[in-house]
Order: sequence, then structure tokens, then C-alpha cells
Amino acid sequence: MKRLYYPFSEKEVRSLNAGDAVLVSGKVFTGRDRFHKHFADGGEIPVDFRDGALFHCGPVMIRKNDEWKVVAAGPTTSVRENPYEPDFIKASGVRLVIGKGGMDSNTLAACGKYGCVYLQAVGGAAALTAACVKRVPSVNFLEEWGAAEACWEFEMEDFPCVVAMDSHGTSLFGSIADASGKVLDGLLGRTK
Repeated sequence: MKRLYYPFSEKEVRSLNAGDAVLVSGKVFTGRDRFHKHFADGGEIPVDFRDGALFHCGPVMIRKNDEWKVVAAGPTTSVRENPYEPDFIKASGVRLVIGKGGMDSNTLAACGKYGCVYLQAVGGAAALTAACVKRVPSVNFLEEWGAAEACWEFEMEDFPCVVAMDSHGTSLFGSIADASGKVLDGLLGRTK
């Protein structure tokens, strides 16, 4: 298990390989569909992602004693952000993109070019992920977009993930698809 602490350096990120288990600690910002579309349309991003982390997440939040608390913070499906992610990685200097379900070859190429990795978070464990959030220092776009789409700042501790796409061009999703295709070809008697 490798421990990653914010700020996440390019050198540290480039040392990671697909399949590595990691624990992420420090500043992590959420951003999903509205956030990515806002960025693509030239909207201002009010937080600094340089050497940071973007979590594809629509958390369930409550306000308690003038502080925000996270009830659930499961990853959302990342494939929806494929049209935007390569440009976001390039423009923002983000080092970690966290979500579930994988991303496409264009995002994988951007990870290699700009020194980023895609981390797979455990789906279906939103309450456990919420327990990794120790503090919620800020939120942007809450009134405009609502709680699920807002850009939340989380201070996280030991958030468990797996490197699913590294900066060396390896994608666990691609490897699994290739291996599955070979097994299917064998079962169907197809040769290539």
C-alpha cells in the first residue's frame, strides 16, 4: 500500500503503476458533469487543481453546527467525463483523477503526457468513503448547481484506491478487455 499526500508531485505520480493500491490523504476536490461542462465552456474554476486531486463524486451532505458533514461520498461513473478530461488534465495540472469504471484512451494518453493517474475508488462503499473525509473546508457552485454537482473541498485521510490507469500507458480496464476478448475468441473458435 502506497501513501499519497497532497500536494501530489509529478515524480511521485509517475512512479505509480497500474494495479498499485494507494491511500490518498489531503486536499481533494469533487467535480462531475456540471463542473466539467462549465470548464469546457470556458467557465472560471475557482480552485487550484495544480498537483491536486479531482474526485468524480456527487456526495450526500448535511449541515451540522455550522459545518458541512459528508453522509455518503461514493465515486460516480467517470466515462461521462471522457470528452472533457484530457483538456482538464492539461489545463489544470491535476495529478489524481478518482472515479469508477475507467476512462478512455484519450484520457490515458493525457495521463502519460502530463503526469497524472486515474484511480479507481470502490463503488458501493459511499459511507466508508465518507468516513475518510475529516473536514469540509469549502464549497463552490452550491447555490448554482446543488449539493451533488457542487465543487466540494474535502480534507481526506487514508482514502483507499487502486491505480487503474497510470502515466506509462497501462490501463487495467484495457488489459481486462484484451484478456476477455482472447478468452471469448477461444470459446468461439475464432483465430486472429
